[in-house]
Amino acid sequence: MLSQIIDTTIDWADSWGLIGLAVVSATEAMFQPAPPDLLVIPMVLNSNGSVTEIFAIVLTATIFSVFGSLGGYAIGMYAGRPFLEKFAKPNTISRIDNLFLKYGSMGVFIAAISPIPYKAFAWAAGSGKMNIRLFVFAGLLGRGIRFGLEGIVLGFYGEEFSDLMYNPFFWLFGGVLATALFFPLNTWWNSLIIPDNNSSE
Repeated sequence: MLSQIIDTTIDWADSWGLIGLAVVSATEAMFQPAPPDLLVIPMVLNSNGSVTEIFAIVLTATIFSVFGSLGGYAIGMYAGRPFLEKFAKPNTISRIDNLFLKYGSMGVFIAAISPIPYKAFAWAAGSGKMNIRLFVFAGLLGRGIRFGLEGIVLGFYGEEFSDLMYNPFFWLFGGVLATALFFPLNTWWNSLIIPDNNSSE
């Protein structure tokens, strides 16, 4: 069901170019499940390395994602914590809470670039009445870096990256690097889950 909603949303938005990207970016930060990355990646790959096009794609995704997150912030502020607990997964909520608890203001930035659904982050920020300026600044920085990296790597080096896919040494090096990074990152990511003591009672 969820995959059908995502596929339908992306198929619709794909035919509308930057307008579709703006709509998906804004609504994903409020309530819908389709991440704008599913549009950003193919769009930058089809940009033929045009700096203007790549910049427009990254800027649109970033600005409208943060704009939409203000709607998510308002939802969290007025609906409160019960709304977050009803619609976000317990592990997602735990990771958000722990990010803010462990890293303070930096946790806002980490959450913005992490795999945590941006809407859940916005709901949590709203329910906790986070400083709105900090919320917006962290969102612009985090989402800008996330979409910017996709634009730079795939937009400017997409062809070279595709050629590397046929090089066995690329897969060997990539496998070693991924293994070296996976275990510490996975350990850190799982450490953000705060055990629910009530569940064992």
